[in-house]
Amino acid sequence: MAITLDYLANQPLSLPIVANWYFEQWGHKVANNSLEKTCARLEGNMNRDRAPLCIIALENGVPQGAARLKLREMDIYPEKEFWLGSVYVPPAARGRAIAAQLSQRIAEIAHDFGARHLYLQTERLDGGPYGHQGWDPLEQVRYQGLDVLVMGRML
Repeated sequence: MAITLDYLANQPLSLPIVANWYFEQWGHKVANNSLEKTCARLEGNMNRDRAPLCIIALENGVPQGAARLKLREMDIYPEKEFWLGSVYVPPAARGRAIAAQLSQRIAEIAHDFGARHLYLQTERLDGGPYGHQGWDPLEQVRYQGLDVLVMGRML
């Protein structure tokens, strides 16, 4: 089956699914966070014409992954405006290049918004799959208690 990409804003019934993915993957590690707070924050990404926004991958109307276009994700880099973030594909859907499709679509949207560069942070200090998708390592830093690699790409 073919994967289609759409804005979360066009698929509001998918919001609880995506929020649960994000909470289970990352949000539960954040002090004083909850699934409800994660869901409320994600509601702020229900945009189509401006960042922050979220897109989802769908197969037969069922969410298969999600990614976000964020603004100034890391406060230690105030000059870096547009960030790819929260790329998530559930285990059952992995191995089908869904994350790569999501990442590429976020890059296209950022470019349409006038961005010339896009950034991301990853805990994979070797760059993981991003090194094969046109991303360049910029700097390894310790941020919010984690060692992360900051990567960038020209749009």
